[in-house]
Amino acid sequence: MDIEFPTAPAVVPPIVRADELRRGASRTRTFIGAEHGAAVSYFFVDNEPGQGPDIHRHPYAETWVLLEGEARITIDGETLDAVAGDTATAPAGAWHGFKNSGSGRLRVLCIHASDRIIQEWQDEPGVLDIPTSD
Repeated sequence: MDIEFPTAPAVVPPIVRADELRRGASRTRTFIGAEHGAAVSYFFVDNEPGQGPDIHRHPYAETWVLLEGEARITIDGETLDAVAGDTATAPAGAWHGFKNSGSGRLRVLCIHASDRIIQEWQDEPGVLDIPTSD
């Protein structure tokens, strides 16, 4: 198989510091790939017990890597229980969400297979939420 690699960029992108990605007073960080020359975006979530995003969907797959804690994940009505070290993926278009189901903090990397985060919340159909770093 022939694979062509692009030439290296003239300038290496700088390190993006964690404080640059924080969302207000929240411990969650948001990385919008398009703003940094990356083909993926992510949320780095740091939630207390019971916290987590409500049901929503994306036009691309989202993959979670649990770094610490326990999560109850819902994908198209199916419930999955995950612990630190586990990985789960919601397919493109699948309604999904998760909550911290443990007694300690939940830290999870939510990887979006897109250079932008595009989400539609189930309780607000037709309204797209497209966060930026501003």
